[in-house]
Amino acid sequence: MSDSIMGGPPTVWTMPVVLRTTMFPASLEQLHELRAFLEAFCAQAGIDREACLRLNLLLEELFTNTVRHGHRGNSDAPVWISLLAGEDRRVTITYEDTAPPFNPYARESPDTTQEIGKLRGRGVLLLQRLAASGDYAYLYGRNHIRVGLNPQ
Repeated sequence: MSDSIMGGPPTVWTMPVVLRTTMFPASLEQLHELRAFLEAFCAQAGIDREACLRLNLLLEELFTNTVRHGHRGNSDAPVWISLLAGEDRRVTITYEDTAPPFNPYARESPDTTQEIGKLRGRGVLLLQRLAASGDYAYLYGRNHIRVGLNPQ
């Protein structure tokens, strides 16, 4: 007798090791809460300090850009963040905001020969250098950014 309806081996479904989702108002005053949310996720998922710092750098850059460039200052507009750590400890960030459309993956890499303080597009550069994968969509009035990071 077969293990599945189709006659093949049974399907194995795996669940994420850790999934945390939250919403913050788009205000720089929320950076401390954002960091605490991320640190709790890293601790629960067993993510080491170095990887957690990389995640923090990316999330703070996305969030700061939403506030400064998307909303042109602090706002009550929502920012939704989901963090998922799979069994392989690969982390996926899903980041959504209601700022005007902006696709960071459609931008060219900034000129890295400039002095760091004058370098525009640092967030784009971070995404390109630190992310193993990523995609963007503007759906139902929201920027939807997904970033995959390898555990190391």
